Amino acid sequence: MAPRGRFITFEGGEGTGKTTQVGRLAECLSQSGIECVVTREPGGTDGAQAIRELVVSGAGDRWGPVSEALLMYAARRDHVDRVIKPSLASGKWVLCDRFSDSTLAYQGYARGLGADWVRELDRLSLNGFKPDLTLLLDLPVSEGLSRASARGGPDRFELLGHEFHEDLRRAFLDIAAMEPDRVVILSAEGSVDAVAERVKDAVQSRFALTGPAK
Repeated sequence: MAPRGRFITFEGGEGTGKTTQVGRLAECLSQSGIECVVTREPGGTDGAQAIRELVVSGAGDRWGPVSEALLMYAARRDHVDRVIKPSLASGKWVLCDRFSDSTLAYQGYARGLGADWVRELDRLSLNGFKPDLTLLLDLPVSEGLSRASARGGPDRFELLGHEFHEDLRRAFLDIAAMEPDRVVILSAEGSVDAVAERVKDAVQSRFALTGPAK
């Protein structure tokens, strides 16, 4: 049997460049002969993608925090069962743009549902399944929202206001402080290449990669 792959997630507020950095890391790992699956949340399967369309579109108050959290975990459970766990079992590395920490930060903290409520939902839904490494891309809120605005029309979360996103940033930093062995905070300021170098160094440090990725 192939050795289990690694599960790496990227977290952060709007405009921090997670999607770009997921792609850059996948390229880097492939140069070391590591086969990767690149995915995102909510999404990754047909069912989860359908839920994504419900969650990210429409008015900011389209869903309450409880409904949002339940929708996110319905999508996540399908994603884990159909894509993430089978890929890891086959020896592939999975790189995911957002995972459980986003639900904890967005709905648990910033939307006021409560961290304990979301953690219990996570326990019931995933039974302790967590990433091997989470890279938190951190950026001042004003810069992140400016970047997000420049890439196209805002989604419903980007419309929730500056204070919401300040709460969100504090939430992610709090999550990182609570799980420092899993979550690594990386500055998302500077060029794409500069951030990609920080990401590569963090992964190299954790997993002792060899070859070109080093």
